[in-house]
Amino acid sequence: MQLPFLTLSSGQILNAYTIKGFKGQHPLGDLSIYQTDDGSISLHNSIFNEGFHCSTGALQEAQDKFLKPSQLDKFKSSASIGILDVCVGMGYNTACIIEHLIKESNPFEWWGLELDSRPIELGINNPYYKKLWSQQVQEILLSLHNNGLWENKKNRGKVIWGDARIMLTLIPIEVHFDLILLDAFSPSKCPMLWSEEFLIQLSKRLVPGGKLLTYCTAAAIRGSLKRAGLQVASLKPLNTEKRKWSNGTIAIATTKISNKITQELIWTPLNEREEEHLLTKAAVPYRDPTSNGSSQEIIQRREKEQKDSNLEPTNDWKRRWRKTQ
Repeated sequence: MQLPFLTLSSGQILNAYTIKGFKGQHPLGDLSIYQTDDGSISLHNSIFNEGFHCSTGALQEAQDKFLKPSQLDKFKSSASIGILDVCVGMGYNTACIIEHLIKESNPFEWWGLELDSRPIELGINNPYYKKLWSQQVQEILLSLHNNGLWENKKNRGKVIWGDARIMLTLIPIEVHFDLILLDAFSPSKCPMLWSEEFLIQLSKRLVPGGKLLTYCTAAAIRGSLKRAGLQVASLKPLNTEKRKWSNGTIAIATTKISNKITQELIWTPLNEREEEHLLTKAAVPYRDPTSNGSSQEIIQRREKEQKDSNLEPTNDWKRRWRKTQ
């Protein structure tokens, strides 16, 4: 049964990113709910004009791009796992990972950064969403929304509401993470959370061997992650995605600069085509030196830098590799 297409609005005023040129009933955009191909629900934001998940499946995306690459089975059951979820959204990525950790009795400490509390509120009140999770995970999501935190004998979590660029600085400097989940709107729509400056700050929060996971495969983001000192790998496409060359990005804080990412079942080192992509104008980073720039300012700065750059035009790279396919 298809879910009805409906709009969720709220009169609540939240601290928004500096967004220029956008108009709407809600300062963070109206949210529309829709059903994805795997039966799970997702949302569309009117300001960013973008969905929270790919149409093939919100739950599947969380499992394939965040849960599986996290390789939770490789953690010792006695060691507490540190997790940072940047852009919690409806909570799919966090819920998938916490569900697994609870099942395996792995202790963990979770932090979340999110601007808009409405997506998780919609989720915890939607029967299609609630049935995906155990009662314990539902209670955690509810507590995060209502109280901003939860805690029990083994685990605890805290979400900080607001602009992630600023809120990241409120997490105690001694707190580091085994996993960082970066699931913001796409760089062209939300460059604030993909700037080189923000990615460097995130990389500094990884423990040795820690991983930053994201769906994004953009050359600008991969280049910034490399300059942040991380080893970058490509998430392998699913068997059903034969036309895709990558399904996401994994960036690992290796203990030595000489360490190289090895082939895994889930990911692979960047191939020649992907490495050459990092030498094109597409790899010019998003820059936000003041950490409070608007979307328009960051994009305009990048467009000027691309125009002035001597890097290879991205279309030339595309044509060259198209001939090899």
